[in-house]
Formats: sequence, C-alpha cells, structure tokens
Amino acid sequence: MSGDTSGFGESLLKMGASSSGLKDNEVKLVQHQPLAEITVENEERERVEEQEKEKIEVRESYTLPERPPTHLSVMQISKLIEMEQLEQAHVNLLSLRLEFQHDREECTEKTSSVELDKKEKDLSILYSDLQGKVKKIVRESSSRSYANKDILLAVARIIQEEEKKEADPGVVSGPEGWQVVWREAVSEGVQDSLSKVTLDSPEQSASWLAVHLGLLGKAITEDLEMVKGELQGSYPPSFNVFSTYVNCYHHAVGQHLKKLQLQVAELKDYYFLLDWIINDYESEEIMGSPSLRPEMEVENTGLSLEEGFLEQLKEKYWLRAKEDMQASLDKILEMENEDMWSKKLAPKRDDENLFNSEIIHYHIWRTVKSQALHSKKIDANLETRVVCSCLEELRQFPKRFEDAFRNSCNILENPSLWADYQITYINSFTTLKDHMEEFRENFPEVVDRHSREVDDLVQRLVQGLEEHFKNDVKPNLKRMMTNKWLSTDEDFKQLYRKTETLSQHCLHMRPPYAKMLVSSVHYYVVKKYVSQLMKNNYSCKNRKHEIAANTMRLQWDRLSYLFDEMKTTHDWLHPVGEHLSDIIGGENEGDIKRHLTDLVKDYPDISKKHLLAVLYFRGLRCRKKQRIVRHFTELKKKPKIKGSTGEIRGALFSEIQVKNNICNCMPLCCFS
Repeated sequence: MSGDTSGFGESLLKMGASSSGLKDNEVKLVQHQPLAEITVENEERERVEEQEKEKIEVRESYTLPERPPTHLSVMQISKLIEMEQLEQAHVNLLSLRLEFQHDREECTEKTSSVELDKKEKDLSILYSDLQGKVKKIVRESSSRSYANKDILLAVARIIQEEEKKEADPGVVSGPEGWQVVWREAVSEGVQDSLSKVTLDSPEQSASWLAVHLGLLGKAITEDLEMVKGELQGSYPPSFNVFSTYVNCYHHAVGQHLKKLQLQVAELKDYYFLLDWIINDYESEEIMGSPSLRPEMEVENTGLSLEEGFLEQLKEKYWLRAKEDMQASLDKILEMENEDMWSKKLAPKRDDENLFNSEIIHYHIWRTVKSQALHSKKIDANLETRVVCSCLEELRQFPKRFEDAFRNSCNILENPSLWADYQITYINSFTTLKDHMEEFRENFPEVVDRHSREVDDLVQRLVQGLEEHFKNDVKPNLKRMMTNKWLSTDEDFKQLYRKTETLSQHCLHMRPPYAKMLVSSVHYYVVKKYVSQLMKNNYSCKNRKHEIAANTMRLQWDRLSYLFDEMKTTHDWLHPVGEHLSDIIGGENEGDIKRHLTDLVKDYPDISKKHLLAVLYFRGLRCRKKQRIVRHFTELKKKPKIKGSTGEIRGALFSEIQVKNNICNCMPLCCFS
C-alpha cells in the first residue's frame, strides 16, 4: 500500500462538492459556510441543473479535474471505486500513476524495484477494478430502472482520458482498451435486457412464442427510446451511443432468435418467428418506431442473421404446413368426438369470451388461416399452393361435421351443454367462412360453394337453439293472464330464468347471430304474452284489474330490461306492455281512452277484436266498453302521420289471433 491518509476527509468533501455541481476552487469557500447555507445552495443548484439537463448537450471537450497534491491510499481509492465515486477515484488514480511513472523514471538505489513492482501491481488492480465498475455501470444503464444517469458522464470522461493515455508506452491503463470495454458492456447490457423478457416454454403456453416476440419487440423499442432520450445525452457525441446500441441489438436479437428456433415445433410458431423477422422487426412497431426518429433514419434497421438462417426457417415452415394439411381435416371429427362429445366437456372460450372449439380452432383456423393467409405474408408463392389444398376439402366439411354432431350429442341428456355446443359451432364455422372470403377474388367458385354450405349449417344451428327455447317456455307462457297468474308468479319466474339462461348463452355467440336469435325470441315472448289476453281465459272482478295491471307492468319492465341487456333489435316492442297495463289499470274511462290513443299510435295494426279482448280482461261494464270502442273506431279513421312511430314499427297484433268465442262474451252494444 502507498499514499497518505491525512487528506482523505478533505477528498470526501471534494467528492460531495463535485456531486453537487461545485468546482474545485469553491471547496475552500464551502468549508467556511454554515451547513444550512450549503444545503440551500446545493438544492438550488440541483434544481437548476435538472431544469437545464435536457437542454445542454454534453460537449466533446472537457477539463480534467485538478489532481490532488497527495493521492489517497490504494485502499481509499478502491473504496471510492466501490462507492461509485468515480471522478474522485480516477483523479487519485491518475495521481498515483503519475507518481509511479516519476518513480520509475527516477529509479535509483533508494527506490526499491520491489516497491515499483508493488505500485505497478496496485495500479493494475485498481484499473482492473475501475474497468469492472465502469463495465457494471454501463451494463446496468441499459435497464430502464437505472436511476443514476449522471455517473455516466463521469464514465465517459474516464474513458476519454484513458483513451488518450493508451497510446503512451508503458502506461498502466487497465487490462483491456477502454472503448472495447465500453462496447462490451453495452452489448452485455443489451443481452441482459433481452434475457429479462418473459419466455414461457411451449409446454407452459400454446402462445408462448407469439407472446414472447410481442414483449421482445416492445422491450427493444422502449430500451432504444430510453437510449435516445436519456443515455445518449450522458455521453459526448464521439461515443455514437445510439448507433452502438442499435448495432448491439441487431446482433443480440439475431443470436437470440437462433436459440429460439431450436424450441419451435408447431406451424404457428414457425409463422410467428418468420413474420416477426420479416414484417415486424423493421416496422413502426419496433425499429421503425416514430419515437426513435430522427436518429433511426440514418441507421441500418435490419437484423444480423447468419447466412441461410431465413431460408432454413421457410423450408421448415413449408414442410410442417404440408404435413398438417394432410392430416388435420381427416382427423378432426374423430378428435372432436373423443375430446369433447364423448367426455361431455364444456367448450372453451377464446379471448373475446366466445365459445370456440379447441380442436376447430387449432386445426381449421390454424391450417387454413396460418397456411394460407400467413404463408402469403411470408412468401407470395406459397399462397396458391396452400389455398388449393384447403378449400376443396373445406367445402364438404360442414355437412359431415353436422351429421357426426347430431349422432353423438343428444339434447335431452344435457340441454345446456347441447346449447353450448351449438353456439360453439355457430362461432367456429362463421369465423371459418369469414376467413375464406379473403380468397374470393382468386377462387370465387370454390369460396361460394363453401360459403353456402356454412350458411346452411349455421342457420340450422341457430334455428335449433330458437326452437329449443320456444318449446321450453311455452308451458309458462300459456298460464299467463289467468287466476293462477294473479296469485303466484312462479311461471313468470321460470320464464325469466330461462330467458336469462339464454342470455348467458348468447354472450358467447358471435354477432350477428346472437342478435338475430335474441330478437327472434324477444318477439316470440312478447307475442305469446300478449296473446294470453286474447284467449278469454280470465276477466278481472272486484278491482283485481289493479293487481293485474301492476303485475303486468312489473313483469314487462323486467323482461324489457333483460332483452335490452341482450341487445335486441326489437325495442319497438317495449311500449306495448306499458300501454296494455295502463289500459287494464285505468281508473276511469278518460284514463283508458288516453292510454288507448297511445296504443293505437304505436301499434296501428291493433283491431277492434283485440281491444274487446283487453277490455274483457279488464272487466269493464258494457256502456263504458261501448264508448271506448267508439273512441277506438274514431282513432282508426284518422289518417296516419307519415313517418310516425307506429308506421315504422313491425307487425304485432296482426300476428295475434283472437279467440273465436271472445265475441260471444260481449254484449251487442259493444259492436254498435
């Protein structure tokens, strides 16, 4: 060990002054100032420096801090390096090296060669430690969580100073060239950054590679944004920081992809890898990102890949695609039966919360979508070869699939699971049809034939769901508008619960089929509900019409809200329940006439027979009925207002039959 420890405290004070922005010639003044004043001044300087930091470009030239007359001890310098007080450590190290050079030049009998060897060894160790610390700082600065950006300027100045000295013979300046050390540190930092990107194994996730590549691209862009916005501002221009990082990413990513492809076995993963290399890496998503301009405009955006690597990937993709196409469609029925129908497993949901058969998704979607559309993005020559091998097979597939499904799944065993399966295949085959439309321009006839087969299948599946619901709720609807209906709401609860169940099913069905199904069953429920008023099953007595009106209004509100939640297109049906309950619950003739006006306006297809049935249910006396019917007749004679609400609505009452004997229950005065 060599050096005097008496100046260590003063040196530490200088270190603090340096980190606060004070020059060496201000140290003496600081020593005589009160601590509070020093703190205020330091905070003010820090605030100003933070405000000006982004505005000031680091200059190429610099002034080396004044070397202390007496350097610190080796242990103290080592401690400064460990504490990352690099500027002070370097200044003392320069002083120690100058002392060593002077001693070597003045080598006499008084200066032992052992002492020189010891000093040289100490210098070598300290420079090695300093290079190691510099390398660590530069490597860690590649992390977006790295906070101490100011120290990078000290690193840059050390490298600049040591680069000047490297040319001098006999100068101890570290085991490696400083620019080499810096570039190696940048490269290692880039590799560390890439290694932190989440990478599941193929066994952990079917989408392991797609997810990883998406995260990898995001990490590269964010890292280079940080380099552009922060790191390059901590170095002099001669370091070419941005270019160095870009080149390191090109090389590191190329090596990373080479390792990744060893894990790839599935066709979809070959596609993800090729697509990312060919289309994504140089796109605006990664290297071409607008956030990296203008620096990136003069840089090479291409990956550094080994010769032949890309062609090997394309060949592996083609071989795998060919194998999958030959096997998938022949086995899909067998696989669906074994994996789903026989085990009565519930279908899985995709990212949009829609039911989707796993086997349908990973065989039809993969072999057609990936082999056709994706292969075109990789190489246009692959498209024709792939499409011709898919479409003819797919044309015959819907009917074969339906026959197998009907033979394997019985609705009576588990209606809910059966409905889930129906929805699954509505979604799957509709998606398949949409994909095939992309090939219509080049293969119109084959696409047409396939589309017709799919449309027929989907229509039959939707009708199956609709008929099942209608048959399920028919008994409940038949008991509406009866004495039992007034005394208990059990039938309505069942109707509502079954409709809710259908609603839950529809959440997992692709539009527009879900909306079509919902609107159809909405119309059916409204029609059958209102039809019960026309059957002469019950006539309210002793003010029971008030109970009936309230019951109907509450039930109607709940049904209307539910169908709105289900996104029905028949919202024009909502007011009919309100109008009918208002008429049934009307306190006097004037109320009934007023509400009748609204009913006729909104539903002009209502007839006198329909009105008489409603009034019969209401339990009105003959004279009131006569006046109300006369008012109705006058309303019907009035010309319709063009564009009125009633004119643009669909037919409802004209689709509802009135029980033939309803008129037999009406006095003749009602028809006069």
